Amino acid sequence: RLATISLAQPLQLRPTNKKAPSSLQMSSSAPEPRKAGVSTPEELAAFVSSAGDNLVVVDARHPDPEVEPGDVKSLAVAGFPSSNVIGEGEYRPRAVNLPWSRESGGMDLLPEGIAKDTPIITHCGGGGRGQMAKDFLESNGFTNVLNGGGPKETDCWAVFGEK
Repeated sequence: RLATISLAQPLQLRPTNKKAPSSLQMSSSAPEPRKAGVSTPEELAAFVSSAGDNLVVVDARHPDPEVEPGDVKSLAVAGFPSSNVIGEGEYRPRAVNLPWSRESGGMDLLPEGIAKDTPIITHCGGGGRGQMAKDFLESNGFTNVLNGGGPKETDCWAVFGEK
């Protein structure tokens, strides 16, 4: 049975100190769910800590906005590494840019001399191509790879984004 409310007079709302049950509380700033395969901030923190100076970060974003228009947004938050030689750049010195190609379904491999058990974090803007890059590296014998998501995953990015 439906209740009827007469609005002949303006409806007056009074403040209350009661909170809505937590299951009903919503926030417009709630983060989107992580993409499949993106590691948690805790996993990444432990990985980065144990890797130390051996860490390599593979940035799978594409430098050409015509190829990957979505990368423009993440590049506004975090740019490409300043060098593609690991350990030599001033900005993101442990990172190299090896774009994931949707067209070919692959990417360049890491430079020769990178051991197959090197700790590697892959990322793109939000984790999709980062996961493809992780899978690709693993299929090429790399054994110690995590997907870090990307600048969109701010809590993850805070752990390794400056590496």
